[in-house]
Amino acid sequence: QVQLVESGGGLVQAGGSLRLSCAGSGFIFRINTMDWYRQAPGKQRELVARITSSGGTSYADSVKGRFTISRDNVKSTVYLQMNNLKPEDTADYYCTAPRYDTWGQGTQVTVSA
Repeated sequence: QVQLVESGGGLVQAGGSLRLSCAGSGFIFRINTMDWYRQAPGKQRELVARITSSGGTSYADSVKGRFTISRDNVKSTVYLQMNNLKPEDTADYYCTAPRYDTWGQGTQVTVSA
């Protein structure tokens, strides 16, 4: 079955960086669009970044210029490089393959002021 496993979260000071990873299995990774979402406490889950099978990317306005999504189809892994982190980036981060509506367990990111 489709599985997604996120990693790389942690506690970082404002202005710092983190790189999240999401390893996919159980599906043909290279032909699928992959998304990163986040959910902050008390808020709805929001789309942060998307990468298509051909490498096209799009971002939420709140992270443009700071976050970069990329993929390694050999490793079936999608990444989210997060730079210049802000306290408002604090959330649980999830990856998903929209075609399958499957979610990983998430990875927690906490940014201290």
